[in-house]
Amino acid sequence: MEKDSLVEKLTLQSESFQEGFEILCKSFTFDEMAKNFLHLLRGNFISTKIYLLYKATKDSDWKSIQSQEKFSDDDLSLLSLNNPTPIKYFRGEKYNAVVVLPLSDFSFLGILIGGKLGGGELNDFDKITLQILLQVFDSAHKSFINQKNEKKLIFELNEKVLQLNNLIDTGIELSKYENQKILFEIALGRIVILTNASSALIIISDVQNNIVENQITFPQNIWPESILSSPHKIDSFFEFDNMSYRIVLSEKETRGGTTAFNDLDEMLLQAVTRQVHASLENDFLLKQSLEKERIEKELNLAAAIQQKIIPEKLPKIAGYQLSGINIPSREVGGDYYDCFDLGEGKYALIMADVAGKGISAALLVSTLNAALHAYLEFNLPLTDLADKLNKLIYKASPPDKYITFSIIVLESDSGTLDILNAGHNPALLLRKDGTLEQIEAGGIGLGMLDLGIPYSGQTLSMNPGDKLFLYTDGIPEAMNSAEEEYSDERMISFLKENSGQLVDEFIKLIVEDVKGYAGEAEQSDDITSMILTRE
Repeated sequence: MEKDSLVEKLTLQSESFQEGFEILCKSFTFDEMAKNFLHLLRGNFISTKIYLLYKATKDSDWKSIQSQEKFSDDDLSLLSLNNPTPIKYFRGEKYNAVVVLPLSDFSFLGILIGGKLGGGELNDFDKITLQILLQVFDSAHKSFINQKNEKKLIFELNEKVLQLNNLIDTGIELSKYENQKILFEIALGRIVILTNASSALIIISDVQNNIVENQITFPQNIWPESILSSPHKIDSFFEFDNMSYRIVLSEKETRGGTTAFNDLDEMLLQAVTRQVHASLENDFLLKQSLEKERIEKELNLAAAIQQKIIPEKLPKIAGYQLSGINIPSREVGGDYYDCFDLGEGKYALIMADVAGKGISAALLVSTLNAALHAYLEFNLPLTDLADKLNKLIYKASPPDKYITFSIIVLESDSGTLDILNAGHNPALLLRKDGTLEQIEAGGIGLGMLDLGIPYSGQTLSMNPGDKLFLYTDGIPEAMNSAEEEYSDERMISFLKENSGQLVDEFIKLIVEDVKGYAGEAEQSDDITSMILTRE
């Protein structure tokens, strides 16, 4: 009967334990949680005294929580970490129970429970209640630590995304300046912001004569030796055109004061250093091209950039056939296509066309390619992706340059197509039954305006036997010697008549048809196309 009574009392208490757990889980700080737990203990044990103590690490001292009580060495000696069990019970002593509870973050909670009011020891119900309350606190504390770690992780991820965006912006900004003094000042200012450094220095030396020619600091009024003598510093180095460039960062600032730099800071410094190096190289190449066959060197450089961007081969997609081609009208074109494997059966098909040709178009395509590599990792909605790309291209391009752009994200298992078209030629979706759909969802071309005009997307399904055709205006606007265009109508007819061909053969045939139509006329624009068939 006594056992049944004990079970009945504990059953009645179960709701109270649950409420206690919920109260503890709502605590914002450990001190608040400990204070709430002390209220729970006092509500369950009618004791003369209950004290909470906290030990942050195994080697630190016990600190009292919510009490000004001075504890003797004898009291503290009861809180031994070597006890085989977390709870020790006493009879007729100063304390009825002493608890040392190890927590999940390797700290410890100590509890001293004095005698009951009116005398007497802790009974079986009291002991079981204490064990349950300890489990409740331990579970709540684990939840508290998990939430704290989750918030820290989210903050770190947000910080890294911000740093990535700033790094992209830094590369774009550094590429604008030919004046080396301005370039170095901006680079130092940017890297200080990216790493939270207190100061930065660039030392420029003549390699052959081993002479320091210039030292530039950020902020400008700081003494270079104070940066070089700092106990917390990192540096990077490169040589170019018989000159050496050393960038030094000093004293990373945090809320708790200055500290050493971490691995991410070093990566950011190396990235900005490469951008500075690249800017110097670009300026040097530009001057050389003006002196010796400027146009030829410009085109060669742009061609090299474009060759790295246009894919040598497209990814294999299970259940689909994919093929594409790019034939520039000059040594360097402004068309761009690619297919990004996003993982988990998702693929992003890209088709773009820069207004204009030459090195400026190739560099703008390079900027678009780099931004796509950065942004597509974050699985942004296509409307948000287009907005970010528009802002970036607007900042990176002169007023007469913009990009028409089309992106289609394929979920290969379901055949779902997530589509956005920013001022580009409409993609063509040829159904198995011969029905043709023209896809024009989207908005203005990238970099045309930065007025916050929203983009819109469209979702379609691609069924077995369907074909998706993407292209640039170099196909329908190809002209013959009589200045007559190949036309959209002829292109669509060709797509329907040759839809049974394998994708590689189709691409080959449409290029031959366009060139055959143009005849002896000069190719007026790039020819770029990509076709996807669901098997």
